[in-house]
Amino acid sequence: MSLFEIDKKKCRRDGICVAECPLRIIELKYGSPAPTQVEGAEELCIRCGHCVAVCPHGAFSHAEIKPGDCPPVRKEMALSIEYAEHFLRSRRSIRAYQDRKVEGEKIGKLINIAGYAPTGSNSQQVKWLVINSREKVHAMAGIIIDLLRYLIKEEHPMAKTYRLSEMVTAWEAGLDLISRGAPALVIAHAPKDYPFARVDSANALTFLDLAAPSLGLGTCWAGFFMLAAPQWPPLQQALSLPDGHACFGAMMIGYPKYKYQRLPIRKEADITWR
Repeated sequence: MSLFEIDKKKCRRDGICVAECPLRIIELKYGSPAPTQVEGAEELCIRCGHCVAVCPHGAFSHAEIKPGDCPPVRKEMALSIEYAEHFLRSRRSIRAYQDRKVEGEKIGKLINIAGYAPTGSNSQQVKWLVINSREKVHAMAGIIIDLLRYLIKEEHPMAKTYRLSEMVTAWEAGLDLISRGAPALVIAHAPKDYPFARVDSANALTFLDLAAPSLGLGTCWAGFFMLAAPQWPPLQQALSLPDGHACFGAMMIGYPKYKYQRLPIRKEADITWR
């Protein structure tokens, strides 16, 4: 079976699909009525769909990605630079949540959106663990508090830098500065030996993070979960990820208790031009 088919009636031989193919497995020979695949294309193809998405004539059909299955880009929904800047600047880390459970359907929707984040060679190796229970998230936070106690006892440099004793004291007084009382936690995991696991997970979680407000939700990167997961066996046991996998990112999620009213300023970018 051919990797792709070209509708010769629609094809304009403009070479756009050839130019945009990441692996250069499409060629357009002189005198040929349409593009063809190079030898070994089936093994080389990463199934990214660029060829189908970029053809302005709808002439390109991949064996696994049909034009009719790919929604068109809607120009009327394109963001202006003003809207894009406002959207990104209005994003906030949420650390105060309503006492309200997050619907699984909404978390699933966000994870599916996150699946469109770029991954190395379109490998899509990021997997997900969702802890959708305030009590279970709180229990995970308690495991991390044990790690902080250990670091304090060992006089680890982090104990002073991050004022871990204050976090433990707050915990013992009933104030959770680890999970912030979040009703849900989303964890991105991937194979330990996959070289782009960390950046792919960060990309995916960033997509999820930015999409969350559209569903009325707020998020916060779970830094202490990310700190503890690679090094604290009790947390690794509690997470119980698939063999060979490791946590490469975690995010708290819930309904914000408060609404932000302004866009705080940030430092000017430090840019070196060459």
